[in-house]
Amino acid sequence: MAQSKKKKAVKNAVPNQITELENAIAEVRSSRKVSPRTIRLITSGLPRMAQKVAEEATEVVIEAVRGRRTAVINESVDLIYNLTILWSELGISASEVWAEMDRRQTLLGMAEKLPKDGEETAVDQNHSFQR
Repeated sequence: MAQSKKKKAVKNAVPNQITELENAIAEVRSSRKVSPRTIRLITSGLPRMAQKVAEEATEVVIEAVRGRRTAVINESVDLIYNLTILWSELGISASEVWAEMDRRQTLLGMAEKLPKDGEETAVDQNHSFQR
C-alpha cells in the first residue's frame, strides 16, 4: 500500500508548545529558570526584541526564496521564540492571539489577514471589522 504524501496535523500541538514556551520565558523572567540567551534578550529592551523578530522573519523569507525547507522550519522556530518573547514583554498571551485567530476564522472562514480599510471582502459588507 502506497504511503500518502499528506502529513497529518498533530491536534493542539502548536498551542501547547507555545504555552510551554510562554511558561519557560516567564520562569526566566522570574529567575526560576536559567537561560542566558533569553535573559539577555529580555534585558535588551523592547526595540531590540522587535528587531530580533524582524531579523528572524527576514531569515524565514530568505530561506523560503532559496527553497530550503528545513532551514525555513528552523528559522520559523527562531521567529516564534522571538515573537513569544516580544508578546511577553507587552503582556500579550498566546491565548489572546489564538482568540483573534478564532474570531477571524468565524468572520472570514479562515484565520487570514484582515482586509485593509476600503478593501472588499467575501464577507457581507454589513459586517464590521474591529481591530
